Amino acid sequence: MEVIKIPKTEGRIDKTTGQVINRKLKVAGYARVSTMEEEQLNSYESQKKYYYEKIMENPEWDLVNVYADEGISGTTDYMRPGFMKMIEDALSGKIDIILTKSISRFGRNTLDVIKYIRMLRENNVAVIFEEDNINTMDAAKSDLILTTLSAVAQQESANISEHVKLGLRMKMNRGELIGFTKCYGYRYDKDLKNFVIEPSEAEVVKNIYEQYIAGHGANWIANMLEKQGIKSPTGKDKWRDSTIRGILRNEKYKGDVLQGKTYTADPISHKRYVNRGEVDKYYISNHHEPIIAPKEFDFVQEILDSRSGARATGRRIGNISRKYAFSSRIRCGFCGNCYVRRTVIGEKQSKIPSWSCMNFAKDGKETCTKSKTIREEIIKEAFIDSYQLLTSNVKFKMADFMNLMRNSSNNANTAKELESLNKRHKELVAKKDKLLDFLIEDKITQDVYDEKMEKFKHKLEIIEHRQEQLKLIAEDKNGIEEGLKKIQNILETNNILNEFDQEVFDALVDHIVVGGYDENGNMNPYIIRFILKREFNLRPRDEIPKELIIANNKLDLNANNVILDFINTRQYYYFEIGENGKRTKVIQNGLRIRVECDIT
Repeated sequence: MEVIKIPKTEGRIDKTTGQVINRKLKVAGYARVSTMEEEQLNSYESQKKYYYEKIMENPEWDLVNVYADEGISGTTDYMRPGFMKMIEDALSGKIDIILTKSISRFGRNTLDVIKYIRMLRENNVAVIFEEDNINTMDAAKSDLILTTLSAVAQQESANISEHVKLGLRMKMNRGELIGFTKCYGYRYDKDLKNFVIEPSEAEVVKNIYEQYIAGHGANWIANMLEKQGIKSPTGKDKWRDSTIRGILRNEKYKGDVLQGKTYTADPISHKRYVNRGEVDKYYISNHHEPIIAPKEFDFVQEILDSRSGARATGRRIGNISRKYAFSSRIRCGFCGNCYVRRTVIGEKQSKIPSWSCMNFAKDGKETCTKSKTIREEIIKEAFIDSYQLLTSNVKFKMADFMNLMRNSSNNANTAKELESLNKRHKELVAKKDKLLDFLIEDKITQDVYDEKMEKFKHKLEIIEHRQEQLKLIAEDKNGIEEGLKKIQNILETNNILNEFDQEVFDALVDHIVVGGYDENGNMNPYIIRFILKREFNLRPRDEIPKELIIANNKLDLNANNVILDFINTRQYYYFEIGENGKRTKVIQNGLRIRVECDIT
């Protein structure tokens, strides 16, 4: 047996034809610096100049281009447009050799470096790392060294990242403002290095806080601002409820700054996460001039925490937790607006919790001339009287009533809807991720990407909000069931409800209408109508249309939704203010009270 050794062919071989490449080699250079500092930018220009000269001086090379990225980290490939363009050109046959200073210039992510080196080598493209003296076409010698050196480069990047983070933490600890300096209602003064109030926007912020304290929700406020033609913080006509909640939660409006709200998990992915305690935060008090008084801001936070907002606050859907028993639950029968809680000073300077139409309370009597302020005690007593009369009715069947209430809270479609939303959410996330791939592959422009990404984010926000609501319905039903059990226990033991009970009230009542007209058309500002729940849906109290309240503000004796209609036997007093400003005490015997089913 004879074995003949066939020596390798000297020179570069075309892998398609097997022939030696005799033409000039198409050569490109790659340069990168990771910051925009002057020193590094000088290095960046020097790198580019070096490769232009080196390639042009070699008679066997043709210059393709010098690709470059400035002020960009090397840990994430798709964030480097120059690098990605070079790879695309190389894979399409425009480049034979890529020259670069070192592995750390080519990339600091070990997996990415190896991936692209092998991809290029399969397409007969060599990468020469000058400082490391490596030619990637020599696979036997280069792969082990590449793996080791790129791992070292990745660790170096992680070390640099930790040094940067430490520097930022030290600055935050000194009270210096780091990162994002945009805030609606303020402009950032670079000379002062602080926030300065923007008067026109600040008035909008104040209005948002006032409306929220008055009882309106984020959706209602967003719609109000749109109707007023006020542009959103991003300059758009559309306001989102999430934007309103963000403004209500932003501590900058009370003159403080919280830094470290988000953090970067690792220097490779650069993905940012909400800081829920994983890293330190820094709270700077009295940092700049406030738009909202600190006491008012803190009060809004209490309302946000007590209303629907997060699972951690014990949020309920059907019977939303409120700071006060009737917050956002009372509507004016004359103008349809919410009632707001006020403290009225009575005899001997006593403080009396009372409720007034928001129009009347905010803008004066001329905006709602027929409504009257009503004491909280009167409303509670009216509910107790209604409940006692309802349960003492001989025609009242407790079992039928309990079944009716329980059935109204059941939603057989909840699980089905949640399953459908979960599926839709998964599909949208997949499409959103695919969108990024299209951008990386230059199939779409940055503008198209931004536009479509905004739409995806909006759709996902709506779905996630609805998912949260559906998940919380189960929790809400537990609260409703507790109220119903209490009602059943009272009825079965023949106990009388002598005091106002919040759980019983929440289990039964959707909203209250105060004021209206009797069946003869006579105006009566003290008619109280308790509207029972038809179903435990997700409708916020302040989204019941005003027009619907006004359209139904006259009592109809023939209405088939009326359960109770009576005048109680209690004696009440209120004060009338004459033209001379003098208060006159008025005594009234009994109030007209109705209990109705919800027909809205």
